Amino acid sequence: MAVLISLVDLGGTAANAKANNKNTLAASGDYRWVVEGFDWGPAVNKVILSLGEKVKEAKANQYQVFAMRSLEGVDIAPENASGMRSVVYAYVSDEKGNRVEEGQNITLVLAVSPTLPLGSPFQYARINNRGSNYWVDYKMTVIHTGSGQVWNNPVGKIMPLVDQFDLSKQYKYGDNLSMSYAVYTPSSLKTKAPLIIWLHGGGEGGYDPTVALLGNKAANYASPEIQVLFGGAYVLVPQTPTFWMQAAEGMTRGQENDIYNEALFALIQEYVSNNPNIDPKRIYVGGCSNGGYMSLKLIIEHPDYFAGGYISALAYHNEFISDAQIQKIKNVPMWFVHSKDDPTTVADLTAVPLYSRLKAAGAKNVFFTLYDHVTDITGFYGGENYRYNGHWSWIYSHANTARTDFDGSPVMLNGRPVTIMEWLAAQKKK
Repeated sequence: MAVLISLVDLGGTAANAKANNKNTLAASGDYRWVVEGFDWGPAVNKVILSLGEKVKEAKANQYQVFAMRSLEGVDIAPENASGMRSVVYAYVSDEKGNRVEEGQNITLVLAVSPTLPLGSPFQYARINNRGSNYWVDYKMTVIHTGSGQVWNNPVGKIMPLVDQFDLSKQYKYGDNLSMSYAVYTPSSLKTKAPLIIWLHGGGEGGYDPTVALLGNKAANYASPEIQVLFGGAYVLVPQTPTFWMQAAEGMTRGQENDIYNEALFALIQEYVSNNPNIDPKRIYVGGCSNGGYMSLKLIIEHPDYFAGGYISALAYHNEFISDAQIQKIKNVPMWFVHSKDDPTTVADLTAVPLYSRLKAAGAKNVFFTLYDHVTDITGFYGGENYRYNGHWSWIYSHANTARTDFDGSPVMLNGRPVTIMEWLAAQKKK
């Protein structure tokens, strides 16, 4: 540890501390870092080291990793700003982290968890009076303890799934409004494909759609596990410059119009028009919290356009939905996901009364999975005994594990129980 800290204090330039050791490969090595989305958000879970020669084995206990996180103008708690990362596994790989029998790279798998802020490349901060997630300046120094070899020169970032999206898109509406968006295009399509639209939460606004994809595990809609259910699907992830619930003054919960829904719907229409392989009868819209509000807003405004909605942590207040609007949307297939202990979008003010009104109006294809708590679905961190913030019910949508209706019974489709994404994939406008 002392050796590592001294190297960091010297800016990583002391790699020649063991320069006379014949096993030293270079004074300062290159590395690539890997960022993936997890249930709780993004984490730096791997680092890929470049070597000067081919090797056939790697041992995790021979490496130390020191990480530093910083964000200009933001104070990060010292324990979350720098420290050691635990290496749980090491293997020989190519430069992209794919395992090989013999190669010129070593990939270190780093421990991650929902209680390890040091592993996150994001920092939630309030800047210009708006709270949002921001990329931090994430730096690592890696030491091979036997040789003294140091890697501290980052040469690239790999984001599995996210890298499969086109992140360069911009949409302009009117004179003053523009928004970024990311798109995933399925390959080898034999027929027209559906479109999955995901609308992010309040902390993922801005002009960098990687934040909308990684702020929670939204990129997972491009994963093979979900894509296969749809037979391949386009994924569209728009990003608001601020937050979806922004009104002309302040924030709306449905009591007045927001400033974005018209532009957002125009973006969706343009995207569909420019991609004729999208099946117009299978366009699905969903989102969480702020994005849940906007998903419902779009369905209310355009009930005949969408084949289904999947909405978690709904932020649209039931009191601002009229009986006439209930009649408009009661035949739109929708699946709500929420938690009873959500402190931000209280279920009894949003999804619970809305669901009851829809069912009373005769809605037959509307479902609602209501959890007591949002818990660890992986089992790695305590399972049902580990509780996330109750607002994070979108975890169950991204992971495709929601499967019950409001009364706890399984949602059935064609005589068999289904998950939320299996159900969504089956919805089609007549």
